[in-house]
Amino acid sequence: MEDQHVNRLYRQLHGGQDLVYFTVKLKESDLAIGVDAASYSDSHISMCRQELIRLRAQLESYILLHPEFQKSLYPIQLLPSAPTIACVMAEAARLTGVGPMAAVAGAVAQAIGEKLDPMVESVIVENGGDIYINSRRERVVAVYAGQSKFSQRVGIKISAEEQPMGICTSSGTIGPSLSFGTADAVVIKGYPVALADAAATRIGNMINSEKDLPQALQAAQDIPGVTGILAIKNDTMAAWGALELVSI
Repeated sequence: MEDQHVNRLYRQLHGGQDLVYFTVKLKESDLAIGVDAASYSDSHISMCRQELIRLRAQLESYILLHPEFQKSLYPIQLLPSAPTIACVMAEAARLTGVGPMAAVAGAVAQAIGEKLDPMVESVIVENGGDIYINSRRERVVAVYAGQSKFSQRVGIKISAEEQPMGICTSSGTIGPSLSFGTADAVVIKGYPVALADAAATRIGNMINSEKDLPQALQAAQDIPGVTGILAIKNDTMAAWGALELVSI
């Protein structure tokens, strides 16, 4: 199970045949980026890498001034010098009740996606299981839930009209991310992507057994910007919101 996460095999779950994919890696950041074949240019790779370098430099410099930003598990007040990406993360944390770093992957994914938006027809940016989608066609994102029977058998359909959109996943059984719960997967549909990312962490922290699913879904409904949730624990699945599920 761990090997599947490390090898990023879950990236196959959102791949589109009409897209050209490339990866951009820097330190802990590992992004899979897809753009439509008609718009693709090799220059997109270097541009995305430079944008990732810029974003990480801003965050790392800010953390040196404000170490609590990186360590806190709860929302915190920012210093006046906070860069835009830190502000985006802090706002997501405020709305969900978690620490700002819970939103970092989603914030970076959206920032990179928005950098590409003016140059392409369609873009998907995945960063550690957190996805920014903005395209002119319907997409289906398959759900990876470890050993659950639902893993890679259920997909979430995203219509062209509701994009840009974030699809973010938290798991207490897969991967290195911090979670105080043991859900196999909590998938949040929402926007901005940083908000969906932080919400996935918040709801994932609540689930330690199948009995926690109803309360977790209720909590998700109270977070502004969350439009749907799919939660999986063992062989039990629960969903709420504007979420169209399809069999794969």
